[in-house]
Amino acid sequence: VQLVESGGGSAQAGGSLRLSCDISGAGAVGYCLGWFRQTPGKEREGVATKYIGGYNTYYGESVKGRFTISEDNGRKIYLQMVNLKPEDDATYYCSARLGRACEWWLVQPSGPDTYWGQGTQVTVS
Repeated sequence: VQLVESGGGSAQAGGSLRLSCDISGAGAVGYCLGWFRQTPGKEREGVATKYIGGYNTYYGESVKGRFTISEDNGRKIYLQMVNLKPEDDATYYCSARLGRACEWWLVQPSGPDTYWGQGTQVTVS
C-alpha cells in the first residue's frame, strides 16, 4: 500500500486548509483509513479515521467540530481543516491499516499492517 499526501502549507489561526492523500495498492474492503499528526518530541496523535467505504468517522478530541475526514472510493482521502489553531501546527500523515478497529486505531496509532505516507507539514501562525 502506498500513500502520498499533498496540500500542506501555512495558514493563519482561524484559517482553513485541505489535505489530500492518494492511495494505491489497498483493497476495496478491509481497511481503516486515517490522518495522524506529530510534532517533534511528541507521540504520533490520531486526528481522524474511518472505515474504507464506511459511514462512521472518528475524531481526536482536539479537532472535533473543526476537522472533517472524507473519502473518494478508497483511492483518495481528504482532511478538511477549518478554524485552525496554533496547536494544529504539525506534520500530518495519511495512513491505512488492515482491519476494522478504526476508532481504536485513533488512540493506538502503532501496530502491524499499518502503512504511512511521507507526511506533509501544516504551519499555523
